[in-house]
Formats: sequence, C-alpha cells, structure tokens
Amino acid sequence: MSKRFLVDTAVLTGRSLQHVLRSPDTIITTVLMPIAFLLLFVFVFGGAIDTGSGSGEGDYTRYLLPGILLITVASGISYTAYRLFLDVQSGIFERFQSMPIARSAVLWAHVLTSLVANLISLAVVVAVAFAIGFRTGAGPGGWLAVVGIVVLFTLALTWLAVNPGLTASSVEGASAFSYPLVLLPFLSSAFVPTASMPGPVRWFAEHQPVTPVVDTLRALFDQRPVGGEIWTALAWCVGVLVLAHVLAVRTYRRKLG
Repeated sequence: MSKRFLVDTAVLTGRSLQHVLRSPDTIITTVLMPIAFLLLFVFVFGGAIDTGSGSGEGDYTRYLLPGILLITVASGISYTAYRLFLDVQSGIFERFQSMPIARSAVLWAHVLTSLVANLISLAVVVAVAFAIGFRTGAGPGGWLAVVGIVVLFTLALTWLAVNPGLTASSVEGASAFSYPLVLLPFLSSAFVPTASMPGPVRWFAEHQPVTPVVDTLRALFDQRPVGGEIWTALAWCVGVLVLAHVLAVRTYRRKLG
C-alpha cells in the first residue's frame, strides 16, 4: 500500500465527508426507518412475540437490536450508490483520471465515507435503544467484537453498493438495489426465532447471511458463548466483501477504459 494511495484516499475521503456534512438530512433519513421499526416492534408487537428470552420491553429490545443495526446499515448504503452515481454522471471520474491520483483511491474514499456515515447512524440508533430500555452486560471486549462485526458487515455491503453506483442509468436504479437488503432481516432470526417459521421459510432464514450475524451480535450483547455462529457470520461477511470488491474494481476499470 503506497503512501500516494493513502494520501489520495485521505484527501478524497475528506471531500466526500464534506458533502455529507453539508447535507445531514441523508443521515437523518437513514436512521428514521430503523428507529421507526425499533419503536413499532418494541411497543406495538413486542408484547405479542415470544422469543423465549423473557418478558418486558427491555428483553425484546435486546433481542431486536442486532437486526435493527443491520437494517440501519442496509438503509445507509443506498446513499453510497447514490453519491457514486452523481460523481459518475458529473464527469468527475474522467477529471480524476487525468490527474496523478491513485485510481483505487476514488472508490475507497466513497467506501470510507459510507463507513463513517453509517457508524454515526448506528450510534444514534443504539442511543435510542438505550433510551427505551436496552441494557447489556457486555464489557469492552464484547462491544469491540460487536463493532468489529458491524464494521465488517458495513464494508461488505458498501462494496456491494459500489457496483450499482457505477453502472446505474438513473438515481432510482442506483439506490433501489438496497431494498431487498433492507427486507432480508425480516426473513431471519432478527425479529422472531427461526424455529417458529414454516419449513421452507425457516430453511431460508437459517441459511442466509443475516441470521448468523444477528445471532452472533445477540450472543455478545447477552454475554453468551458465540459458538460456531461467529465463524459462519465472518465467512459470509468476508466472502461478500471479497466478491463485491473484485466486481467493483473490474467494473471501475472497464468504465475508465
């Protein structure tokens, strides 16, 4: 990793972060839906859902929060594709190509900007969860593990968002890919145990990437052994990250010719 790449990435990331700071409504919009889901499920549906984790709003908030965090990330990465699409349409990529800038720095700047924006959104969601009764005995090590897994998950989905940002022909097309990702937690263990689901739905829920990530985060919050779920979660995150990165780099090189 060259010094030039690091310097160029830092400069371009600063540029992208300035755009985010000038329009904080993107972060506000990102957190509104996850917070609405959190409040809806805790205060409207929470009393009728048996998760086997006890009773009370605080118990269900703790059960629910991991899935809400992943929905927050899935919602936030749509803005990555959107901002990347605007840069492509404005022709700034061509201008960067004519400058002595490391090519990959352009993509990494968008990815790191997305990571920072998503971490801010996640912090807001966690603060709201604490306000409505979320409690955890997880220590510093547990929280570091939670942050690490969430960061890895965010990077995987963000690189996934780079591809539609580079190839979309409209603003709607650039951000629409995130809709299935937002819905994926609803077909996982995020809201109810998979054991309560019908056969085919249960099979899908137990073999898709969100469930092991949710179960791992929940175990860390509950101070329970994570078991083999953490390796499944890491395998999914790393696998998606590597595949999405390779596809994004290839798409970017083709676009630049």
